[in-house]
Amino acid sequence: MHMLKLSLSIVLLTAILGLSIACSKKPNDDAIAKDIQTKVAADPDTKDSDVTVAPKDGKVTLSGKVKTPAAQKKVEQIAREEPGTAGVDDQTAVEAGAMAMSEQGAMPEQATQPVPPPAPVEKPKPQPIVVPAGTVLTVKVSEGLGSKTSQTGDTFLATLAQPVRVGEKTVIPAGSTVTGRVVNAKAKGRFKGEGELSLTLTNISAHGHTYSIHTEALDSTVKGKGKRTAATTGGGAAGGALIGGIAGGGKGAGIGALVGAGAGLVGGAFTGNKQIEIPAESALSFTLSAPLTIRPRAE
Repeated sequence: MHMLKLSLSIVLLTAILGLSIACSKKPNDDAIAKDIQTKVAADPDTKDSDVTVAPKDGKVTLSGKVKTPAAQKKVEQIAREEPGTAGVDDQTAVEAGAMAMSEQGAMPEQATQPVPPPAPVEKPKPQPIVVPAGTVLTVKVSEGLGSKTSQTGDTFLATLAQPVRVGEKTVIPAGSTVTGRVVNAKAKGRFKGEGELSLTLTNISAHGHTYSIHTEALDSTVKGKGKRTAATTGGGAAGGALIGGIAGGGKGAGIGALVGAGAGLVGGAFTGNKQIEIPAESALSFTLSAPLTIRPRAE
């Protein structure tokens, strides 16, 4: 009975030791595989290789593809020098293109390819600039306009008298071409009726681009005979201002001082059958009713 118990104890102890030894081998194999893979990935000669490392009881089997014969030898060397390795079975293959070059006596791929130049640093692209609604555009008309001489729907040309700035930057320079339209023109009657003239801007050119713009209409009305003072409209700040030029006289009428955008159109003294007249080179101020997006200038 005593001998039976002793035999069972020896068998159990042997099984435990065998299991312990078997378990201890697997972590060692895993550690060997991981260490070899890490060294292959870190080595400049083998980092581009696609190699699988499969150790079993210390014997390492290598498979996969390498770029060059030199890389293949280096991978095998790394595996053989790994602590715990009992042997190496190198089943890796050299890629077809690299093998053909090697057979023709070509140098390794790393030596034959020129070093590419550093990639150029891209400059940030300039962004569009938005001129906000409410910005005043002061222009000089290139031709005379009037309640009697102009027709509804007529277009007229002007030049920007003052540059348009956003913050500290000039986005539309003075002298830029501006196009306008006569919204309404009505001659004043001799005994009744009102002389009317309404203008707006439609386009502006800047840096080789033409932009559609929207401004508040600039209006002026002259009452019929007997009214000695012009009644002006234009919505105050929304309409803008006329620098002189709307006068009862002809082209020689004087140009007055600039009236702020909040003052509306300047009204002059009108008598008799005088009409609304804006001489050429008169300065008019219009207010943008919608934002204007300016494209960035090409370098």
